[in-house]
Formats: sequence, structure tokens, C-alpha cells
Amino acid sequence: MSHPTWLTLFALAVLILGGFVGGGHLPKPFRNRSCQGSSWRRTFPSASKYQIREFLSLFVCAFAFNESERLKLKPSDSMLAIYRAVYSRPWQQADALEFETLSEDFEKRYRVKVEDIWRNDLTLGELFSYALAARAA
Repeated sequence: MSHPTWLTLFALAVLILGGFVGGGHLPKPFRNRSCQGSSWRRTFPSASKYQIREFLSLFVCAFAFNESERLKLKPSDSMLAIYRAVYSRPWQQADALEFETLSEDFEKRYRVKVEDIWRNDLTLGELFSYALAARAA
């Protein structure tokens, strides 16, 4: 192989490896936030810290984000805005079925179908409200 071919293959390997090592982070607008736990507690005073964290864990797992960043999300965050931040580049056409995974996991955990309540402006807090209502029922 020629020298430029080796350099190209090496650069490609570094990019792919960098995606695996550095992947899993929330998109920058969300990642740069401080902990939003107090926002969740103010919005849902009757919910326990455990319930909030369990719900956020389900969400970040569906999107393959780092679990340690789950409390950087706010109740007012639109799920579609998060998705669009993940796929903000024109070349990022195919997704990793995040909403399908979330829908399946949410239904298993809370017995609520996300498809039945979906709106393009649905927020994490609104989805959490459905989780709490399902738990109370």
C-alpha cells in the first residue's frame, strides 16, 4: 500500500475509535449544563429522587448516553430537540432507533405506550408525568 493510503486508513481508524471512546455524551447544549436535579424536584415535589433517576436512566439508556449525565436533562427539554441535537449534521441520516427503544422500554416499565401520547413538542417532564400516573394507578 502506498503512504497516502496508510495515512487515510489510520485517520479513519482514529475517527472510528474516537467515536467509540468519546461517544455516549449528551449533545453540547445539554452536556454543558450543571445538575438539574433541583429542577426535577421543584417540578415533581411528590416524586422521589429514585423515581426521577430511574426515569432519566431509561431515557439516557435508549439514547446510549452516559448514565452519569442523566441529571443534566431538564423536565422542560423536548425529546425531539434532544434527538435533533444528536443528529444535527446533514450526513447523519440514519438513527439508532432511539425513540423505538425508548417506547419499548417505557411500555415495559410503566405500561404506557409512547405512541399513544406522542407529540412533537413532548417534553421529558410530560413523559415523566405519564410514568408517575401509571405508577399511581
